[in-house]
Amino acid sequence: MKILIVEDDAGISDFVISELEHEGYTTSLAVNGREALVKFESEKPDLILLDIMLPEEDGLSILGKL
Repeated sequence: MKILIVEDDAGISDFVISELEHEGYTTSLAVNGREALVKFESEKPDLILLDIMLPEEDGLSILGKL
């Protein structure tokens, strides 16, 4: 299962990625909304963990576009 993590806080994203990969998941990280949309199109993740408060474009706006 591929999981896209959209999180701008490095401490949180590092922890989430570490835990998910320890459990055997494949992860990818986007640090802002624009990058999230690009990675969603190119990587086709099975699940997205989406932060609401992001730079450039908030998570609710990204969710509406997806």
